[in-house]
Amino acid sequence: MSDVIAAEQLRLFIERIERLEEEKKGIADDIKDVYAEAKSNGYDVKTMRAIVRLRRMEKHHRDEAEALLETYKAALGLA
Repeated sequence: MSDVIAAEQLRLFIERIERLEEEKKGIADDIKDVYAEAKSNGYDVKTMRAIVRLRRMEKHHRDEAEALLETYKAALGLA
């Protein structure tokens, strides 16, 4: 009996994951559409992606990453 219950539970988990993966794909398509719209309005998508990535970071992590980037740029004569 527990094998039947375990199999049913496993099937339910798999179905939930499949539904969420489909939702994730839909959201990814929506994000792609927004970037395409921004690009058609003259915005640089690569820069926008960088800004989104930075805004996702906590301030102290962002400050640390920016300081490290400046250090590397200075070491390579790019600053």
